[in-house]
Amino acid sequence: MPVLLDGMRMLEYRGYDSAGVAIATNSTLTVVKKAGQIDSGLGPILDREAIRGLVGIGHTRWATHGTPNDLNAHPHVDCSGRIAVVHNGIIENHDVIKRRLLSEGHTFASETDSEIVAHLLEEALPESGCLREALLRAVAQLNGTFALVCISTSDPGKIMVARRDAPLIVGASDHAGLVASDIPALLPHTRDVIPLENEQIAEVRAGSVRVFDFAGVELKPEHVHVGWDLASAEKNGFDDFMLKEIFEQPDAVRRTLMGRVSDGQVVIEGPGWDPALFGRVERISIVACGTSFHAGMAAKQAIERWTRIPVELDLASEFRCREPILDGDSLVICIAQSGETADTLAAARYAGSQGATVVAITNVMGSSITREADAVLFTHAGPEVGVAATKTFLCQLVAVNLLGLYIAQAQGATDAPRIAEIVEALIRLPEQIEETLLLSDGVLRAAKRYAAARDVLFIGRGAGHAVAMEGALKLKEISYLHAEGYAAGELKHGALALVEPGVPVVAILTDLSLYDKMLANVEEVRARGADTILIARRGSERALSLANELFEVQGTEPMLAPIIDTIPLQLFAYYVAKERGLSPDKPRNLAKSVTVE
Repeated sequence: MPVLLDGMRMLEYRGYDSAGVAIATNSTLTVVKKAGQIDSGLGPILDREAIRGLVGIGHTRWATHGTPNDLNAHPHVDCSGRIAVVHNGIIENHDVIKRRLLSEGHTFASETDSEIVAHLLEEALPESGCLREALLRAVAQLNGTFALVCISTSDPGKIMVARRDAPLIVGASDHAGLVASDIPALLPHTRDVIPLENEQIAEVRAGSVRVFDFAGVELKPEHVHVGWDLASAEKNGFDDFMLKEIFEQPDAVRRTLMGRVSDGQVVIEGPGWDPALFGRVERISIVACGTSFHAGMAAKQAIERWTRIPVELDLASEFRCREPILDGDSLVICIAQSGETADTLAAARYAGSQGATVVAITNVMGSSITREADAVLFTHAGPEVGVAATKTFLCQLVAVNLLGLYIAQAQGATDAPRIAEIVEALIRLPEQIEETLLLSDGVLRAAKRYAAARDVLFIGRGAGHAVAMEGALKLKEISYLHAEGYAAGELKHGALALVEPGVPVVAILTDLSLYDKMLANVEEVRARGADTILIARRGSERALSLANELFEVQGTEPMLAPIIDTIPLQLFAYYVAKERGLSPDKPRNLAKSVTVE
């Protein structure tokens, strides 16, 4: 039980509307589950009950089917009470299977799609007498995405798991077998792990792991050694993971750059990184979701400017719907911090099926997207526990700029001296980020001033538009304020109707080529009674005269400016959430990795 609870707490950022555990012995299966977060719901119950056993499973839920209550919490059990199952993902044909099972006399206790798996195992287990065979029979009937983990009193020394399009990590030490949806839960016990590949099952026992495909053929698993330690996934004296991760950004960006810039050039090596291949690219698509999409917005401008290749930008959930025109000269860049985002994975598969070259930008080695891509650019940001992405976003911005320069070099589209200037600016970024973090006290003051606002608008032009979008997303994610990001030139096409006294407007003014136009937009909102929070380069006297709150940052290359400009907005969102008494690490209704479409 202590191992289960510690691991679940480390993964609570993946879901926290309910939690539960199941412990199996030779004759009994004990299940305890409760709505709410672990420390407020399940934890106090388990503190009062001494549940002993050497094999168990636990789950923290992010509801998809059924409200977050005690009955819908995982684990789920079969009619006999011998089998327990936890599930991440969505079973798309659960209603058809449930109707059949009900007609055959099975009874259900929850509204979830997940419970059908326990009953399918119950149905298959008497036939085979083997939990592995029962799981193979069960997954053959399932449509959708799943990471399944199950135990049974018929074989209490074994945990069976299955994976399709949802992350599942397996590890084994000398005396234990371990399973988790993400690496941090395993680190107290082992740093050598097996990221299961798609449509694989694993049989996990104390000290051993066997892996099979869905046809039952045994496979030789691929082991991965985790290079970071448990301390990287802990708060280390900060009040929240989000604040810790904001302040880790200088080192995270250094790691993203490490070994990739040399003598005024970008150097990217590894499987798939062939300059000749990138030199033939004629069109580029960038595909991502959420915060990663905003990194793509900034990347579109940088890549087009440096390569003179047309770049399309798509939300991953919409990419396949429009049936984009792709061929062997197309490059599709898929950005996903976890590497497990379901829509982005589907987009990568579609692009590959059309003959396009797929590059993945991700933070997680061994993640699903690394197996779908022709080449991978890892961000090396380190573990990020806060649900609202911060350091992974900044590292994505650095990575896509590196990729843009790499393509420009391969195509000869930007001359070497100009690339050397941009590379030098990249190298200066970590120190500039450290200096920008010194604005923290001023941002806290602004957050106290505007924490009671009902609406906040963010505006920017050029690369500043992506910053505005990301700033608005961060604020709405963790403070639950209504916030919108707009291209500043669109104010008069609708958004200006929302501006009135009491509505703060955040404006990004760091691009000097657009400075006068942005100042005109600031004048427009001030004329309608709005307070203004401005991010501008140091010494911007006109900005100072128009700002109720001003955050001055160092100048850099225009296409790199979002890396600096985003930091005050991350801090602003964090401090507003704290002023409103909210948990920045665990925003309601959200989870870290969106592994369902």
